[in-house]
Amino acid sequence: MMADKKAVALGYDPEVDIAPKVIAKGDGRLAERIIAIAEEEGIPLYSSPDLVASLMKIDLDANIPPELYRVVAQVLALVYRLDGEYGVRSALRRPSSQT
Repeated sequence: MMADKKAVALGYDPEVDIAPKVIAKGDGRLAERIIAIAEEEGIPLYSSPDLVASLMKIDLDANIPPELYRVVAQVLALVYRLDGEYGVRSALRRPSSQT
């Protein structure tokens, strides 16, 4: 069911951001579009319904709260490790309905 699909995109520029921030979020068709854009751009996808539920509560352009630093850092570390091994375009490329 498309209405159940949710997606959140995070952005982080260590030169200007104090923490990753929510740069896009939505459900249904908007979630499908966020996922499609990520796939088109070779942006890694990671699926975690609990993390997405927490991130959906954050305002757009807002930094993630400190209580999510650890879990988001773990996701980023996984993405960076896979990027080093396989390159961004192949890291976590399986279709996902979450983050």
